Amino acid sequence: MEKKLSGPQDAESHTGEPIGFKPLYAQVRERLVRRLVDGEWSPGMLLPSETELARQLKVSQGTVRKALDSMTADNLLLRRQGRGTYVAEPEESRILFQFFRLSPDQGNPSFPDSRVLSTGHAKPTKAETDALDLEKGDKVFRIERIRSLSGQPILVETITLPISRFPDFDHLTIIPNNLYRLYSERWGITIASAEERLKAIAASTRDAAKLGCDQGEPLLLISRLARDLEKRPVELRWSRCISRDIHYAVNLR
Repeated sequence: MEKKLSGPQDAESHTGEPIGFKPLYAQVRERLVRRLVDGEWSPGMLLPSETELARQLKVSQGTVRKALDSMTADNLLLRRQGRGTYVAEPEESRILFQFFRLSPDQGNPSFPDSRVLSTGHAKPTKAETDALDLEKGDKVFRIERIRSLSGQPILVETITLPISRFPDFDHLTIIPNNLYRLYSERWGITIASAEERLKAIAASTRDAAKLGCDQGEPLLLISRLARDLEKRPVELRWSRCISRDIHYAVNLR
């Protein structure tokens, strides 16, 4: 039976650091996630075999497999039959079902198109400062865009990013539809989780003009705080959605 590591005096990781007091597979998972955070493993990269990882970490192959299974379940890794395990890429199909919860009342879910309305530096509001753990004097970069399904506007989105995490964001000539892929490829920031809150609001004059609805029409406000692999806040997003022909869908387990 494999022994659980119990402290600094026990076996260490390949980095020479003590692994700690958590269940062994969770300790191994932490070390593997650290490789993602440090950029040692990049999106789309093929991982070493389970045997090689077990050798590096001085644990059993079964423990490595359990850690990899946990990371795969959280969409950090991708298993390909007969080919190996890869670092997951923030592809549209994965983001659609993991982070985008709006679906048409009729037909299959699809990834919305985006059109950027405005961008620029700004002084953060108190809500942005609190949510993103900003320090006094920190600046943010704001993006406002409209998103559409089948050519029909469904939501107006305001996205706030800390400039300290995204230097030179304002130098981009094109802001792509898939922002999470951009974060990963350009800044090495992987969005691993997000917290969302929903609230009913009335359409403002400004949002009504963009969505093609009446002022005061009911909208669904979705506030999302996205976090990276280390659970640090990365992005604050406010989406005002017109729900005439769409709904918010989530599976509870």
